[in-house]
Amino acid sequence: MPKMKTKRAAAKRLKKTGTGKIKRHRNYHTHILTKKTPKRKRNLRKAALISPADMAQALRMIPN
Repeated sequence: MPKMKTKRAAAKRLKKTGTGKIKRHRNYHTHILTKKTPKRKRNLRKAALISPADMAQALRMIPN
């Protein structure tokens, strides 16, 4: 059986937590920021967890 390879694109965007959940960055925080409120931009800085529906697929992309 060959080794399981990590999808490098996923590894650059996602990170496993200590409990096995997967963190991601939020969208809409790169450009056209003038019309967004400071509160919205501040909340977009925080990391979020992947939804349970996407968890199995994400775990296959990041096996280690």
